[in-house]
Amino acid sequence: MTGASNGRDTVTRAFRVAYDGRAYAGFQRQPHARTVADALLEALADHGLVERGDGSTHATPTGYAAAGRTDAGVSAVAQTVAFEAPTWLTPRAFNGHLPGSVRTWAAADVGDGFHATHDAARRTYRYHLYAPESGAESASDRARQDPEHAVDDDRFREALARFDGERDFHNLTTDETGTVRDLDAGATRGGDTLVVELSADGFPRALVRRVVAAARAVGRGTADLAWIDRLLAAEPIPGDRGIGPAPPEPLVLWDVTYPDASFAVDREAAESARVAFGERHRDARHAASATGAVRDRLFSAVEGD
Repeated sequence: MTGASNGRDTVTRAFRVAYDGRAYAGFQRQPHARTVADALLEALADHGLVERGDGSTHATPTGYAAAGRTDAGVSAVAQTVAFEAPTWLTPRAFNGHLPGSVRTWAAADVGDGFHATHDAARRTYRYHLYAPESGAESASDRARQDPEHAVDDDRFREALARFDGERDFHNLTTDETGTVRDLDAGATRGGDTLVVELSADGFPRALVRRVVAAARAVGRGTADLAWIDRLLAAEPIPGDRGIGPAPPEPLVLWDVTYPDASFAVDREAAESARVAFGERHRDARHAASATGAVRDRLFSAVEGD
């Protein structure tokens, strides 16, 4: 469904946006910090579609909204922004003025009343937790080398299951409203990584990272299931019994569902995004290989090998 042209050959268009959050102080604009929204709005200014700001603020196009805020360091593959756009602004055209760390790759033409925040029916996050499996023979060497991060999968999944369903998460966020959510929670293992997937109609601030941190504590054996139940109780929890959020960098906004929007992949834009993120992944692996080699040699020295 397309928006009205308003005599200017425009539509209300929603764009899927992927970005490497490590380079930004979050998605939402803020003073004196570089954000993903800044990169998007600067690209629109370069296209002549909005007035250029003074370096700290930027004009927004009519109807501009995003699916949600992500914190500093958090990445996305399906962040969604929508606004009144000229019909020629395809994802590949949008990318012409975006940095390699931010890429649009699909779009949907939607109704004039569409709102990227309020019309989102479901949001899904994936947290890529480095967690060698302490109970597995195949992972025992890595777990022995890095016991601080090793977890027991059964304990981890038991803890995660406590968060599944409709719960009041007021003890796991700084938000004072919107803390009751119907959460789908699960985890799959891939080598030394547990991919934790959490879906809900919306997420209070830092909830995903606190759920991961709490389940990890149980998986490591530093907390028990009774503590999870206490976190989910109606009574406020004292600060010393609470849980801080897990680091932001392994978190990805994975999907956002809109019942009335059908996104078409721009294959050229998606391929350019794949290449850009492949380069960033390669660079990160090179850096990790070097620090991993230092770690392994020091481990050998400590073990006397």
